[in-house]
Amino acid sequence: MSMVESGRGASYKTLPVSCESVLRRFERYINRRKACRLRWVILCVAALSMDVVAQEATLPGKFYRFVDGKVDPRTYNGYRRYHAVCNHCHGPDGMGSSFGPSLVDHLPDIETFRRIVREGQSSGAAVMKGFSGDPNVVPYVDDIYAYLQARADGVLGRGRPISFGE
Repeated sequence: MSMVESGRGASYKTLPVSCESVLRRFERYINRRKACRLRWVILCVAALSMDVVAQEATLPGKFYRFVDGKVDPRTYNGYRRYHAVCNHCHGPDGMGSSFGPSLVDHLPDIETFRRIVREGQSSGAAVMKGFSGDPNVVPYVDDIYAYLQARADGVLGRGRPISFGE
């Protein structure tokens, strides 16, 4: 009776010596292929898990992406827009000044932020004008928020961030 006839678990002693060696080589080959497949599976799982870590911005409520010390184009554009318009009152990097409060310490939710930027706000003697008609601000409110959110979360430090493309 041969290995093929008896199915799995048959004894090699029932086969001629030449067939026995061929079957052992074949089993080693199959085991190597299984080990190779296992390595590929492990590598794919590792790559996917790294991608999940890298895609931090996919978490609900996060407008920024920060990977390997670099920010996405939206966050970088928010940095540029913030320092062109908001910096004068709210200070460098959103830290606040004598004119405007810190946006890093107390960042409102996105809807409140959009409303305040569009319509303005007054509280006591402090008044912030609205930017609803400013083409350098209104289309980029979410970008500015992404930059400030990264700063508020402590993910992004002070100074000019490095963009993915650099």
